[in-house]
Amino acid sequence: MNETAVSVSRFSPEQLSAARREADASGRPLLTVLEEQSGLPAMAFLATLAATFRYDWVDINALYRLQPQWELIPFARAAQRECLAMTDAEGRLRLVFADPFDAGLLAWAENQVGRPFSPCLAHRADLAVYLSRHEETMHAMDTVMPGRGGGAAAGEAAEDLSLRVISEDTSEVVRLVHSIIYDGLKAGASDVHLETDVNGLVVKYRIDGVLNQVGAMAGQELAEQVISRIKVMSELDIAERRIPQDGRFKVAMRGREVDFRVSIMPSIFGEDAVLRILDRRTLGTQGQGLSLDALGFDPESIANFRRLIHEPYGMVLVTGPTGSGKTTTLYAAVCEINQGQDKFITIEDPVEYQLSGVLQIQVNEKKGLTFARGLRSILRHDPDKILVGEIRDSETAQIAIQAALTGHLVFTTVHANNVFDVIGRFMHMGVDPYSFVSALNGIMAQRLVRVNCPHCSRPDRPSPQLLADSGISPDQAAEFNFRHGRGCGECRGSGFKGRKAIAEMLNLNDEIRELIIAREPARRIKEAARRSGTRYLREAAVDLVKKGETTLQEINRVTFVA
Repeated sequence: MNETAVSVSRFSPEQLSAARREADASGRPLLTVLEEQSGLPAMAFLATLAATFRYDWVDINALYRLQPQWELIPFARAAQRECLAMTDAEGRLRLVFADPFDAGLLAWAENQVGRPFSPCLAHRADLAVYLSRHEETMHAMDTVMPGRGGGAAAGEAAEDLSLRVISEDTSEVVRLVHSIIYDGLKAGASDVHLETDVNGLVVKYRIDGVLNQVGAMAGQELAEQVISRIKVMSELDIAERRIPQDGRFKVAMRGREVDFRVSIMPSIFGEDAVLRILDRRTLGTQGQGLSLDALGFDPESIANFRRLIHEPYGMVLVTGPTGSGKTTTLYAAVCEINQGQDKFITIEDPVEYQLSGVLQIQVNEKKGLTFARGLRSILRHDPDKILVGEIRDSETAQIAIQAALTGHLVFTTVHANNVFDVIGRFMHMGVDPYSFVSALNGIMAQRLVRVNCPHCSRPDRPSPQLLADSGISPDQAAEFNFRHGRGCGECRGSGFKGRKAIAEMLNLNDEIRELIIAREPARRIKEAARRSGTRYLREAAVDLVKKGETTLQEINRVTFVA
């Protein structure tokens, strides 16, 4: 089955004995020790191991051409024992596993499968990638089992989520919804999308800013029941299916409460739901250790932004699309400068993370607590520094500017594509240009870029077409250290692990202030900003590619080609 050309030899009895002695002494797996001592590349090691035991072997590409037989070895058992029952193109059954030193594995598999199979080795990392890519789908789909009716009643208390609780739910729909939420939290998703289409329900997770489909369930009736269950949990009107609805609910998982913000939207096939996951303790577990350095900005942008947040008064604006990390950046700024000597007050919608020593207020529009009304009240509460979650309207903008002009340091966000679009947004709100530039200390636009997995990153050579589409000439490409992630168990097969923030900074000098007051075209403001040292988002993103930290495809996804 192996199609990769690798020179094949066998491990000698002396090599195996030496590895076994080291494994016994260190308490580490024999397979791991043998691979380290061999010094061979992954595929050469696998071929040598297979030849030693006289087994076939498969690389990652061949593995994906096989068909898994989950009914013979269920996903949970496959992950636990690191083995898969699979059939090839001719329908022959094979047991694909990683560790030939696991003495009881073949006997267990024979008893589990109950029919003849051929043993076949795969590298442990490749097997981990394959299982990782199937994990969420199998967990969500495994919950669709015949139920015995009934659903959990709605309530204000957080619903408990654990594998035990999910398995004990008597309703098929409740099990399915809880399983989808549980798997989303486990996968580190920021949003869960439940989409109704002509065939039924599609489940997607947004992980590191990218939407991934993890499951699909047939049946319009099932889709309606799932959306209704979400409505019940969010205390929304289950009978209303013609207009959008917004709500929230919370669950308890592993001893902590996690909030969910829910948006229900009608569609031509029924209704869709998006669940934004707001884990308030995600940053809180880091305590006061949260800092701007941990977000991945380049040193120059960090130094520039730190100077802005240490000013005694004025407005610091952070801009970017939804999910670009604006709130996290402002929280990091608050944590850095909060030394207990100033009164910090925030007004947010919602309060995403809990900050120690900070008075945090959540917008409640149903009760009349809007950003504007809350901000007015905050100013009577003797604050030194204020965080306004988002400026959405003219009234909030005017109050925030007045607060900055009267001796307060105001942190806030606004939705715009870059630092120059922010100026147009405020002018469109009817804000007086002179007051605006007098209050404003600076603007930072940011994006989050996925970075290559350090465990499986390898050199890459982009195609000429990709270079051209990315605005990079062949001469420029010669200076780049192109790399991309192959995909491994550490990165769940995606090739990326974690994200870094990139920034575009606009510091206001006298020339830029005069241009804004005169309502000059954006082109002239950009020229002045460039002369004062502003580096565009695209340039910051290209620098990451040049260093081998991310790929051209990734920066083309999040930034415009200049």
